[in-house]
Parts: sequence; structure tokens; C-alpha cells
Amino acid sequence: MSETGPDLSTTPRLYVDLPMAQGAVLTLPAPQSHYLAQVMRRQLGDVVRMFNGRDGEWAARVTALAKKAISVSLEMQSQPQETTADLWLCAAPLKRGRIDWVAEKACELGVARLVPVVTRRTIVDRLNHDRLFAHMVEAAEQCGRTALPELAEPVALAALLRDWPPGRTLIFADETGGAPMAHAMANASAPAAILIGPEGGFTPEERAAIRAVPGAMAISMGPRILRADTAAAVAVGVWQALVGEP
Repeated sequence: MSETGPDLSTTPRLYVDLPMAQGAVLTLPAPQSHYLAQVMRRQLGDVVRMFNGRDGEWAARVTALAKKAISVSLEMQSQPQETTADLWLCAAPLKRGRIDWVAEKACELGVARLVPVVTRRTIVDRLNHDRLFAHMVEAAEQCGRTALPELAEPVALAALLRDWPPGRTLIFADETGGAPMAHAMANASAPAAILIGPEGGFTPEERAAIRAVPGAMAISMGPRILRADTAAAVAVGVWQALVGEP
């Protein structure tokens, strides 16, 4: 590669959970090897991009092709590890498809941590952790992120509030009313978290418990009734635009 490196904009970009450093030679796991060889038709000497969520993005060259494994040599760091705004998205699990979409958009929008929160009106009591993580990986591969959100285990709302970390602003979408979203977000510096309820909303008791958390901030998302997944994406996008990322 030249000092400035090749144009990498059209090269395949893959998440690989292996340590990455200058000159390292990686033998890729079977799924990534299959994708590069059988789907992308990579050949010896071709360039690909790799990231592991910890060490930035690396430009690598295919050095060996086997039936079930491809080896690559890391030649240069093409992107440094990103600095992620300290924002959590705490969201009630939704039906399959919608919660997958939330995980995908949480990654695309730069969330640092996704926390599934079980509320009184949550209708989904079981999540496929591996499937949600896979959706975040695909989103990171597509959007250029070098970090992946931490995916927490589901937690009951009462436990989440009981153990709420001091100093982290809790912004929650309150369907009964709150401060205008843009005004509230502009005054909510990191570390922060956005809490989105289930499709049926929070119960009065839950809203009271949330408001009792020191630093909790109720926001209004406008005159329309938004789906829970839409509300999550809108709230995170507004916070990132006003506070988190340029």
C-alpha cells in the first residue's frame, strides 16, 4: 500500500472479534471467510477492512485462501478507534422485528450501551441476545462505526432505578407530558440515558418512580403518539445532534 493508502470506500468491511495490530496475520472465522470468498469473491492480494470494536479499523490484504478459512495481513490502521458519547438507550423490549430495528438504529446513532428494560406493560419476556448483537454488528459494518454498543442483559425497571448511577442524567419519554424535547436535550450533558417505555406506556406508578430518581428529566416528544421504536430513534438522534456528536 502507498503511504496514503488505497481508496477503501468500496472494499468489504467486516467485524472480526480478534486482536488487531500492525502486521498481525489473522485467520478469519468460518462465517467471515465464507462471506469474503463465496459472496464477495475476494482473491489473493485483495484488500478488505476489519474492525473488532476495540482497536479501530484496519486495512488488510488477503494472504491465504483455503476451503473454509481465509487469512489476512493487517497493513495499516484506516480509522482510529472512535470516542463514543456516553449515552445509554434503555428501552422496553418489543416484538421481534421492532426490537431488532431498535438495536440496529442504536448502533447507527452512536449509542454506547443498549439496556432492555422490563416494565409492567412489556409484552415480550424473552430476548435473543445473539440475534440483537448480530443486528448491531451489521449496522456497524454498514455505517462505519469502529465501536459497538454494549448490549446489557434485560433488567426490571425497579432494579434499574434502584441501582441508577449517580451523576447520569435520566431522560424519559413521558406520554403524559414533560419539557419540550429540544430544550431538555440541550441541557442534558453526558453521561446520560434515554428511557423509552413499552407500546402501552409506563404505568402511573412507574412514572412516579422514574421521576423520583435524582436528576430525572421528563420530556415530551410532541403532539403525535409515536411507536416505541420510533420514539427511541428520534430521542437518540436529537440528543446526539444537540449534545453528543458534531
